[in-house]
Amino acid sequence: MFKTTKRLLVASTASLTLMASSAWADGLISIIVNDPSNPYWYTEGQVAKQTAEDMGYDANVAAHKGDTNTESKLIDTAITNQAKAIILDPANADGSIGAVRKAIAADIPVIIINAELNQSGLAKAQLVSNNAQGAALGAMQWVEAVGDSGDYVELFGAPSDNNAATRSNGFETVLTQYPDLKKVAREVANWDRTQGYNKMQSILQANPNIKGVISGNDEMALGAIAALKEAGKLDQVKVGGFDGSPDAANAILDGEMEYTVLQPVAIFAAEAIRQADNFIKNGTTGADSEKQLFDCYLITKDNIANYTSAFTLSEY
Repeated sequence: MFKTTKRLLVASTASLTLMASSAWADGLISIIVNDPSNPYWYTEGQVAKQTAEDMGYDANVAAHKGDTNTESKLIDTAITNQAKAIILDPANADGSIGAVRKAIAADIPVIIINAELNQSGLAKAQLVSNNAQGAALGAMQWVEAVGDSGDYVELFGAPSDNNAATRSNGFETVLTQYPDLKKVAREVANWDRTQGYNKMQSILQANPNIKGVISGNDEMALGAIAALKEAGKLDQVKVGGFDGSPDAANAILDGEMEYTVLQPVAIFAAEAIRQADNFIKNGTTGADSEKQLFDCYLITKDNIANYTSAFTLSEY
C-alpha cells in the first residue's frame, strides 16, 4: 500500500519570477521549473517552495518554458543571489548541461527533478518518475479499454525531454504484443493541449476510424478529447493520459478519459528540497544514488475516489 497526505499549495497569487532576497534564515533555494501554466509544473514548483519555506529557507520559483537561454539566465540570477541550492527541472536533456555546470562552478549544488540530464555526475541527485513503469501501466489499461485490434494514434511529448521517448517506448513494450493493433499516426504535440487539439484534428481527417489515442501526457490527451468531441467521435475513441492532473481527473469522472497515470510530483518535489537541505548541512544528499525513480500510479474511474486533490492520493 502507498499512503501519503502530501499537501498541494494552491495560493491564489504565487510569484513566478526569480527575485533577490536581502535576508533569509538558512539561505535561498532557487527553484526553476518549465511552465507553471501547466498544472503539473505549477504543483512541482509550489510544493518545492512551500517545503523549503517550512524548513526555514527563503525560496522562489522561476520558469524557463523550455528555453535553454532563459534557463541559463535564471541560473546566472541564482548564482548572483548566492543561492544555497538550485532545484531544476531541466529545459533540455543535453542543452541544460552547460547551465548546470555554471552553478557547480559557483559551488552551488543542483538537484534535478522530473526530467533527466544526459550526463551523470553533475547534479547531486536526479529525482524522476519511473516513466517506463508508468507507461507500461497505462498501456495495459489502454488495451483493456480499446481492445486488442484496430487503428490507434499516439501523441508524443517534447523530443528534447527524455520522458517523451521513455513513455513512448514503455507504450511500445505493451502494444507490440498485440499485432492486430495498428498505429496509424504518431504526432509530436510537445506536452501542449492546444497542439494536441490541432494534431488530433489533422489525424482525424486522414484516419477517421481510429479506436484509441494513447498520449504522453494529460494536456495533449485533453486537447485530443476536445477535438474528438467537436468531431462527434469521442464515444467511438478511447483516450488515455499521463500525469494525474486535476483536469484529467475531471475528464475521467465525466467519462471522457479512460485513465491517467499519476506521477508523484508532489512527493519528489518535496524530497528534492529535503535532499538539498541535507547536502547544504552535511555535504551529502543522504540518498544511495544520484538517479532515483518514483513509481507511478494508475487512476481510473474505479479508484478515483482515492484521488483527493491535484497530484495526491489519500490511500493507494
